[in-house]
Amino acid sequence: MPSRLQITSATLDPALLDLPWTTPLEEWPESVLVALPRGISRHIVRFARISDQVVAIKEISAEVAFREYEMLRSLTRIGVPSVLPVAVITGRHASDGEELNAALITQHLAYSLPYRALFSQDMRPETATRLIDALAVLLVRLHLTGFYWGDVSLSNTLFRRDAGAFAAYLVDAETGELHETLTVGQRTYDVDLARTNVIGELMDLQAGGIIAEDEDTIEVGNRIAHRYEELWNEVTGEETIEPGERWRVSARVNRLNDLGFEVDELQISTTEDGTRVRIRPKVVDAGHFHRQIMRLTGLDVGENQARRMLNDLDQFRAMTGRSEDPIEFVAHEWLATVYQPTIAAVPRELRGRLDAPQLFHEILEHKWYLSEHQKRDVPTIEAAHSYVDTHLRALRDEKLFLATDTREITRVDG
Repeated sequence: MPSRLQITSATLDPALLDLPWTTPLEEWPESVLVALPRGISRHIVRFARISDQVVAIKEISAEVAFREYEMLRSLTRIGVPSVLPVAVITGRHASDGEELNAALITQHLAYSLPYRALFSQDMRPETATRLIDALAVLLVRLHLTGFYWGDVSLSNTLFRRDAGAFAAYLVDAETGELHETLTVGQRTYDVDLARTNVIGELMDLQAGGIIAEDEDTIEVGNRIAHRYEELWNEVTGEETIEPGERWRVSARVNRLNDLGFEVDELQISTTEDGTRVRIRPKVVDAGHFHRQIMRLTGLDVGENQARRMLNDLDQFRAMTGRSEDPIEFVAHEWLATVYQPTIAAVPRELRGRLDAPQLFHEILEHKWYLSEHQKRDVPTIEAAHSYVDTHLRALRDEKLFLATDTREITRVDG
């Protein structure tokens, strides 16, 4: 290996040295690659395993690689849902001395899928709607932190199942910029670009027979702008209330919590005549339910999964007559007697099909279905065994959604 090879990484993994950096990424042997579905990209992207993790490797110029590496580190520090940067490899040369592009390495997001893979396995019409909603939430979160994306698309996003919805994660920060605040023009450009790209991506799926021909892709694409504006206004808009309507302050906070945002403080000011109160919430982060379940149980789960767990915890408190007990104590008992035994009821070899919080959610859904159908309260463990036999065994493993070929579900543009 040429001595000119340089690795920039916060925590260097020696296993990086074992990869064939003297070979162009497009020509890497199958023996070092992991077959995962890839979205559309302007660059060559491959997946490889180093030590106990799977990484994504993108071949780009050194300047762009370092810029994106630092941008992803900044986004990680401020808590934006995005892939984690691992390293930048520069100084690459082929065996004949030819200079090769640099490589940006990011950690593969376990249990995540690109949109094309989701549509290829789940072609229900509402899938597109749920992905658009997840992308709109991600875009609002990014804009609240002052991040201008500049390349919003489904292709530059990964999706994780989050109870009945999806959670979106930024993958490509190549064109992104961090500002103290964004102008209306910057936000509008991102939203318009998102709409254009989403429509184009859905039309591409339609042309490939993955989406039905009668699906209105333009209407679905327009949804990103509508949902973004709804969310942005709810999160940042002012509201005027009359005397006797103080309950609307709490209602506003509850709506924001339901959308996954937490309120740090409320700016409340009276009007000149003193008869009205204008409220404007200061939203600092998302993940209200996530933080609650993390504090109570230590479980790191998605926002909707956390909401579902808290609902089940509330039911557990009521059914065991412990509604007046401190929730911290009850949560510990719920974790030991409900959540953990439910996951343990799933055969070990099948637990990787979905992550544990999603498994728990789907078992609860299955329990509700069985109870409704059988007109009785089906025990959770019984529901877990039924779910395993009727649903889980037929699912593909989503921790590492292996394609049959490293070139499957991929295309390189430009």
